[in-house]
Amino acid sequence: MRFVISALFLLVLFSHAAAYDPLDPNGNVTIKWDIVSWTPDGYVAVVTINNFQMYRHIMSPGWTVGWTWAKKEVIWSMVGAQTTEQGDCSKFKGNVPHCCKKTPTVVDLLPGVPYNQQFTNCCKGGVLPAWGQDPQAAVSAFQVSVGLAGTSNKTVKLPKNFTLLGPGPGYTCGPAKVVPSTTFLTPDRRRKTQALMTWNVTCTYSQFLARKNPSCCVSFSSFYNETITPCPSCACGCQNKKSCVKSDSKILKMVGVNTPRKDNAPLLQCTHHMCPVRVHWHVKLNYKEYWRVKVSITNFNYRMNYTLWSLVIQHPNLNNVTQVFSFDYKPIVPYESINDTGMFYGMKYYNDLLMEAGPFGNVQSEVLLKKDEDTFTFKQGWAFPRKVYFNGDECMLPPPDTYPFLPNSAHQDLFSILTLIAAMLFSLLTAW
Repeated sequence: MRFVISALFLLVLFSHAAAYDPLDPNGNVTIKWDIVSWTPDGYVAVVTINNFQMYRHIMSPGWTVGWTWAKKEVIWSMVGAQTTEQGDCSKFKGNVPHCCKKTPTVVDLLPGVPYNQQFTNCCKGGVLPAWGQDPQAAVSAFQVSVGLAGTSNKTVKLPKNFTLLGPGPGYTCGPAKVVPSTTFLTPDRRRKTQALMTWNVTCTYSQFLARKNPSCCVSFSSFYNETITPCPSCACGCQNKKSCVKSDSKILKMVGVNTPRKDNAPLLQCTHHMCPVRVHWHVKLNYKEYWRVKVSITNFNYRMNYTLWSLVIQHPNLNNVTQVFSFDYKPIVPYESINDTGMFYGMKYYNDLLMEAGPFGNVQSEVLLKKDEDTFTFKQGWAFPRKVYFNGDECMLPPPDTYPFLPNSAHQDLFSILTLIAAMLFSLLTAW
């Protein structure tokens, strides 16, 4: 009985903690419904999807939103998005709804659709940048006309069981909640209007729900030690070991081998870690008042280009970043008293695209940091990151006892031991 109670307690505790990110405690995706007008049998609503996550974006093939209607509602029409299935609309004569499914699934339209199908902030293929990278672009919206629904605030029933794929699993959505109506400004900004009714749905991300294994790993090296600390073996699981290919394989010359599949199945280069992405941190130079680090990101997936990639690193000296040479940089300060985390991301139109595996499948930059005499040291792995995230997922770090160490530390330890033995021998000899 005690075991059952303990297991249930841990399950509840884990389920609540799984979606909490200590580096981005307020990060979420909010889906907002604004009813802007009533129709004879329902309403017209503007649905807005805001990505409030600091460093986790929704990459191609984009977001997918679903829900369950509370009554027998249908979607008469949509602008800026579409449902993936129409469903059974055979009972309708004349005008046929856009979707009659009890559980519709909605996706964004692709760029370049005709203007009469477009809506404000639509048609990005479902791609949403992270709030920390581009807050103005971290929003998507569409308009939906709902029929067979209520025609007043009292008769409208809120949809249930919201789901969000971004583009894969990992997001958990809470129930829809009625909130104060959204206000809008007219184009001349002299008149304010408001929605007839507004409700919000909040979705949070959990890496544990998204995948069983990490999706990236970290390796270390330094100028003061010839040893390179590699990624741990099978850091991302070795389930793709049988289907991986060597970098010189003839398969890579086949036409269409780099085309992504519908199930997003990777084609990984054969490595001991079997990770799609590796982040390498190299302690490059040591100056009197500064020290320099080189950060490299390598893609080992032949079927994936990472657009709008982001790299988050936690290190105590990131509170004194002097210059970042080839990446954009932004400090992340979720707690005012702690400033040890920063986000690196590609410069627009320069290296914001991490290409598929191959000669161009890497991006790199150097970081210059100012020393704090009270805390700076190269001993005991201090110069290496505490945590590393790529595209919002935490990467696996090597074991601490494998980090590159200062060469003279071993000699000092050996010298101390030899000194102790010599002293003991001298004491014994003098005693005789």
